[in-house]
Amino acid sequence: MKIVVIGGSGLIGKKLVTKLQERGHEAIAASPSSGVNAVTGEGLAEALVGAQVVVDVTNSPSFEDAAVLEFFEKSTRNLLAAEADAGVAHHVVVSIVGADRIPDSGYMRAKVAQEKLIQSAAIPYTIVRATQFFEFIGTIIAQFPSDEQTVHLPPAFIQPILSEDVVAALVNITLGTPVNGIIDLAGPDRFRFEEIIRQFLSATHDTRQVVVDSHARYFGAALNDQLVPQSNSLIGSTRFSDWLNRSIA
Repeated sequence: MKIVVIGGSGLIGKKLVTKLQERGHEAIAASPSSGVNAVTGEGLAEALVGAQVVVDVTNSPSFEDAAVLEFFEKSTRNLLAAEADAGVAHHVVVSIVGADRIPDSGYMRAKVAQEKLIQSAAIPYTIVRATQFFEFIGTIIAQFPSDEQTVHLPPAFIQPILSEDVVAALVNITLGTPVNGIIDLAGPDRFRFEEIIRQFLSATHDTRQVVVDSHARYFGAALNDQLVPQSNSLIGSTRFSDWLNRSIA
């Protein structure tokens, strides 16, 4: 089966292409570096010839409200149009758990807009909402208010997942039947932000202290429990502590 991975040069995309190829499928990594640009439409028609499935794991280069909305709307419209012309039978996209419950974030609003375009199109689809990746904990810390002594974090929960567990789930979803709905995907452990960030700071010998602050914003939004699944979800197998110990070692 021919499967085109849009964003195939990124963290998830590269691993997904490799795993699908190991299963014997013709998995193609498509990205601007390979001459395929979903935002402009360049190279899409050629890349999708003969494709049965398209997996969109792209991300916006800018998180500014207007720019990120433009990125996801343009790229998704172009993808869906090209897929319709090519006869693609399954559109898979990676989104974010809780995106529809964080309207104060421009990035989350853009992901919801992307989901709605997919849901309103005629192509069978599966939306995979994943929680935050272990590998991005440092990036998450950097966007909270901090100084040389402290990091301010909201009193909210997070349930992150290892990127390789996301890829494992995506392989099965990509090779399966479209659900025409949403699948949530999360790690096995639920933490308060202060708990997981303390672990990470300690393991990386960062001496800053955690301050729980109800005014601390997550990409511009106030948080309570929006970042964790509300119902049944697929659960990854890797615990954060195991990944952290391996990474530090």
